[in-house]
Amino acid sequence: MVPNWTANVTTVMDVVIPEASYLESYVDALRRGWSPDNLRPEVAQLELEAIERSSSDFLASLDDPGGHGAPIQLPDGSTVARLPGFRRWMWDGEFCGSIGFRWQPGTTALPPTCMGHTGYAVVPWKRGRGYATAALAHMLGEARSLELEYVEITTTPDNIASQRVIVANGGLFIEEFRAPISYGHEATLRYRIPLAKTN
Repeated sequence: MVPNWTANVTTVMDVVIPEASYLESYVDALRRGWSPDNLRPEVAQLELEAIERSSSDFLASLDDPGGHGAPIQLPDGSTVARLPGFRRWMWDGEFCGSIGFRWQPGTTALPPTCMGHTGYAVVPWKRGRGYATAALAHMLGEARSLELEYVEITTTPDNIASQRVIVANGGLFIEEFRAPISYGHEATLRYRIPLAKTN
C-alpha cells in the first residue's frame, strides 16, 4: 500500500496495487455498471468474465511492464499491440476508482493509437471528492522513475472535471485536435505535465 493522499480529499484515499483483498469490492463496482475504460463500457463485462475464469490471472494482467499481454482493442473494434503498463486502484475502505499508466520504451512519445500515458475512472458514487486528482499526483511520482520528459493526457472539451484534475497536477494545454478514426474522430484536448528530473 502506498502513502495515502488527503489534500483536497474529503476522505482518506490510498492508491493501491490491485490484489485479492480488494477484488470483491472491485467486482461490485463492475456489476453496478462502472467501467475502467471511459470509452468502452463493455470492458466491465469483459473483466467480470476474466475474473470468473481466473482471478489470479486477471490481477497479474494489471501489472505488465513488459507489454506482454493480449492486444488492446480500440473503441472501433480494431486491435493494436499492448504497450508496457500497469494499473492502480483507488481505495478508501472500498474500491472507488482505477488509474492506469502506459508508455513506449526508450521514448516519451506515444504511438498514434495511444491517446495518452494515463487514464483514470472514478466510480460515480465517489466523484467530487478529489480522488482522481490525488491518484494522478501519485501516478506522476511513479512515472518519474521511467525517465519520461512529460506525461501526456487527453480528454474531451466537455469533460470539465477531467480538465480540472489535469490542471491541478500541472497540466499545460497543448492543442485541440480530432481523435483518430479508431477513437471516433471526436474533438479532443491534449495536455502535457512536465516531469522534473530528479538527481
